[in-house]
Amino acid sequence: MIQAFIDYLKFEKRYSAHTIRSYSDDLEAFVAYLKAEFGEQGVQEVSPAMVRSWLAALKDGGMSSRSINRKISSLRSFYKYLLRMGEVVQSPMVAIVAPRAARRLPVFVEQQQMSELFSEVEFPDDWEGLTDRLLLALLYNTGMRLSELINLKESQVNDATRVIKVLGKGNKERVIPVSGMLLEAVRDYQEKKRVLLERADAGVLLVGKSGRRLYPKYVYRVVQRYLAQVTTIEKKSPHVLRHTFATHLMNEGAELNSVKELLGHASLAATQVYTHNTIEKLKDIYKKAHPKA
Repeated sequence: MIQAFIDYLKFEKRYSAHTIRSYSDDLEAFVAYLKAEFGEQGVQEVSPAMVRSWLAALKDGGMSSRSINRKISSLRSFYKYLLRMGEVVQSPMVAIVAPRAARRLPVFVEQQQMSELFSEVEFPDDWEGLTDRLLLALLYNTGMRLSELINLKESQVNDATRVIKVLGKGNKERVIPVSGMLLEAVRDYQEKKRVLLERADAGVLLVGKSGRRLYPKYVYRVVQRYLAQVTTIEKKSPHVLRHTFATHLMNEGAELNSVKELLGHASLAATQVYTHNTIEKLKDIYKKAHPKA
């Protein structure tokens, strides 16, 4: 039944390969635990006590509440699917309470530091330098996810309306307004690509010097290398630039609902975490500026 569920996520829900792999790993780990502790168990025979036993073992092994909650979510989705397919009459997950996870504020880069990145940091005068600068600009100016960036097609950039159409999770499309400066950088990149790289992947915007689309590790390395030149934050990743995009918008007075749409969040709850960063910014300003602070 696990494979049928994975196929459902892949072909009907159209989840990303990364998400599908996470579900698969979680469910396989659960089945392996059941077999080791309770012997072979059918999906109908799994009880809440068995699930709690697994979760307790994960906690004893040092797993964080956040990671445990993800595994609970995987099992809930699996049993919801089984109920819909008529394979079980009741889900053992109805009796499972998720542990409370401490909410972490998103890490972001300060506005002045991002300004320094594009105005003072030197990029090599070659294809890699051109690509690196544009990928950083796209991540910061649009807040798109890593997977959205490396799969971005030239046809998704619309000069006339000055927007980029992004295909997000679940193949949901969203429209992101962009500046004329970014569009000019994209046009310049496209023109040079046609001259310098005759065999570039057709349609894909960002490519390496081989002409092939970028791979995730390359983007990670670029982000880490260049952010290290302007900030001392510990975590430096493409997703940090997504957090930075959202936080800077909020700090400049953008409405929460608008930021939600730009990020492609399914619910407002996922976006509200950025208001905490804004409150921290206000506290800092008050502390530095108010005579009685």
